[in-house]
Amino acid sequence: MGKSSFGNLFTVTTWGESHGKALGAVIDGCPAGLPLSEEDIQKFLDRRKPGQSRYTTARKEGDLAEILSGVFEGKTTGTPISVMVRNTDQRSRDYGNIAVSYRPGHADYTFDQKYGIRDYRGGGRSSGRETIGRTAAGAIAARLLEELGIRFCTYTRSIGPVSITEFHPEEILKNDFYMPDAAAAEKAGSYLEKCMQKKDSAGGVIECRITGVPAGLGDPVFGKLDALLAQAVMSIGAVKAVEIGDGMQAAVLNGSTDNDGFCSQNGTIQKTSNHAGGIMGGISDGSEIILRAAVKPTPSISRPQETVSSSGENITLEIHGRHDPVIVPRAVVVVESMCAITLADALMSNMSARLDPIKDFYGALR
Repeated sequence: MGKSSFGNLFTVTTWGESHGKALGAVIDGCPAGLPLSEEDIQKFLDRRKPGQSRYTTARKEGDLAEILSGVFEGKTTGTPISVMVRNTDQRSRDYGNIAVSYRPGHADYTFDQKYGIRDYRGGGRSSGRETIGRTAAGAIAARLLEELGIRFCTYTRSIGPVSITEFHPEEILKNDFYMPDAAAAEKAGSYLEKCMQKKDSAGGVIECRITGVPAGLGDPVFGKLDALLAQAVMSIGAVKAVEIGDGMQAAVLNGSTDNDGFCSQNGTIQKTSNHAGGIMGGISDGSEIILRAAVKPTPSISRPQETVSSSGENITLEIHGRHDPVIVPRAVVVVESMCAITLADALMSNMSARLDPIKDFYGALR
């Protein structure tokens, strides 16, 4: 299978299937000397693991991270870092009825058309559990970015029709939905209860705000930073759209309202607004990067749906098993992880953009 790797200098390759023995990632290009422990990775994995609330799948997985290589005495060695998470609570029997049929909203049909063979147990590589490798790699990237003063604030902006109206960062970890608005979280819970009663599911929007990113990351043509972030986040299975800054709203604005002005304060150049979301001309401008990802409703629902068997027979399918009524809360950390991986790679690439820093670095080694 192609394209299981992402990045140019800071590269991530994910591996494993939903119902295989384990999943994980190999991270190459991480500099030597970064303090790193399994606990650093576990903090990220705990944010996406199942069984956190009644609004997530009941699959009981500890999702415990094991670092197999690339770390010695608590620091990275500069060699590939391999992280593994073992599967411990598979119920492959729950997927027997989809072995010869295609689930609506899933990759079953397209996977079959491409490869002629598929692991129907939970979707194999198309399963949401593939994001374990991304999340582990994102934890390492975020740890690297933390050393450079780059910080993330990622949260659920909306679930179904319920959107936040207030922003209190301290609330994000206090509710089941990672919402910075307690009242909105309560309304989201009520909305999901109605969806669950109807054997239905919901989607939502995740917002990621990144501070401390220096100006100059990204390239002006095909390597635009916003394009790279969009590719990274759109590669998450449930994401159907990505916005940077004003996003789609920019289409109805005028230049006089959408343009970000500049001013000089205390000898530094700053923007007077941030409609661009921290990226101008494909290059970071030093202000806060603002990204939003639209996540579709969970496709696995237990109400009857029309589909076909692999032999082409029209059938009605009810999907059984343990599934999230909403993917959004567990996907928050996945979006953050893909943004962190992208920025770590962009920082590495940017080091060769000018000659002077190269001369300074190698001159210091003489």
